[in-house]
Amino acid sequence: MAKQYETVIGLEVHVELATKTKIFCGCSTAFGGAPNTHTCPVCTGMPGSLPVLNKQVVEYAAAIGLATNCEITQVCKFDRKNYFYPDNPQNYQISQLYLPIARNGYVEIEVGEQKKKIRIHEMHMEEDAGKLVHDEWDDTSLVDYNRSGVPLVEIVSEPDMRSADEVMAYLEKLRLIIQYLGASDCKLQEGSMRADVNLSVREVGASEFGTRTEMKNLNSFKAIARAIDGERQRQIDLIEAGRAVVQETRRWDDNKESSHAMRSKEDAQDYRYFPEPDLVPIVISDEWIAEIKARQPEFRTEKLERYNREFDIPRYDAEIITNSKKMADIFEATTAICGKPKKVANWLMVETLRLLKERGQEPEDICFAPEHLAKLIELTEAGTINSSVAKEVFEKIFDENVDPEKYVEEKGLKIVQDDGALEEVLKKVIADNPQAVADYKGGKEKALGALVGQTMKAMKGKANPGAVNKKLREMLA
Repeated sequence: MAKQYETVIGLEVHVELATKTKIFCGCSTAFGGAPNTHTCPVCTGMPGSLPVLNKQVVEYAAAIGLATNCEITQVCKFDRKNYFYPDNPQNYQISQLYLPIARNGYVEIEVGEQKKKIRIHEMHMEEDAGKLVHDEWDDTSLVDYNRSGVPLVEIVSEPDMRSADEVMAYLEKLRLIIQYLGASDCKLQEGSMRADVNLSVREVGASEFGTRTEMKNLNSFKAIARAIDGERQRQIDLIEAGRAVVQETRRWDDNKESSHAMRSKEDAQDYRYFPEPDLVPIVISDEWIAEIKARQPEFRTEKLERYNREFDIPRYDAEIITNSKKMADIFEATTAICGKPKKVANWLMVETLRLLKERGQEPEDICFAPEHLAKLIELTEAGTINSSVAKEVFEKIFDENVDPEKYVEEKGLKIVQDDGALEEVLKKVIADNPQAVADYKGGKEKALGALVGQTMKAMKGKANPGAVNKKLREMLA
């Protein structure tokens, strides 16, 4: 009988914090500037320059620690991690090894009907490295230090996950907690959330862990899932062939859907850690912890419970809306103005998600005002504009945040309320479409739809389809 294998997975998740400036200097953390423009002597490692800690980094890190049920280390400090690599300008990284800011936490995940706690071993603050750009055409490597010194927290889990589904659920839960805190936008495609996967396999029932490898270069949830499946299979194939799995760091190539070895896996002693001499220890008082706790937002789980009590919307809608804090904020603000939660949910679930997908955007990129969506709902409900005009107007609101009342007025999009004008158009449509009229009178209900369509076209969409339908039936009777 074929052997059965179990996958054992732990994650190291790096999250770039949403501070305006870097962890030890005043340079901007904005994404996408021209290479080496967000730099200074500190973050490029110039001799004699000294780091000064950004207090907001500690606040965000402690907030994430509290939200993930960790114990906060009230006296913590920084250490030097020594390694030599071109994107690391000082030849060391300021990180935390001996006294990380948070330890012994967990997040609860749900996969199907099963709930499970994924333990967090520790969470530490550190500075990011620069970015190497390899130009194959010129056969050169360039380095951009804009990212050097951007503040990170690294969240190290215990090896508690057993499948790609559990990994996805854990990452999704972390992403939502951190986004709700406002501590990071967690955009994988911009590198503000990155995950390294530590994975080993063992026979089902074995108590010892297998030899683990670490997978790097994973910048989307799909890439992470593919890398887990690929590495699991690679290790099983090695074991089945009687060969050893080597402890090493591997780089995942998502285009080829395979990985290759980068270097043998280092242990802490390889980095010659020692206490960072240029920074004093951080003391986090009980009062400071209480302040940070008091500022914690309502997280997704609590929101779902409240939506269930307060708003008459399906659970499915509530889950989609609360999957992004930005979306939840817009939903609540718009509902507070117009008092129509189901209508607001429909606009967010259908048209907003459609336009986000078409424009390749994330919910965090939404920039229209809740007031404008509320006004649009009121215009539609009052019968001032019809549903097809409402969609056209919403697209303008989505792209340009226009005031729908002004836009409808300027473009003359209001429904024509003049029965006389509608009757004139209907007479012409009936006269011009004798076949459709005959089909309708012969019992073909569909033919009426064609006549309504012709009327709407003639009225340039400025008629109420319901009123057109009713009037047509009366005239054809």
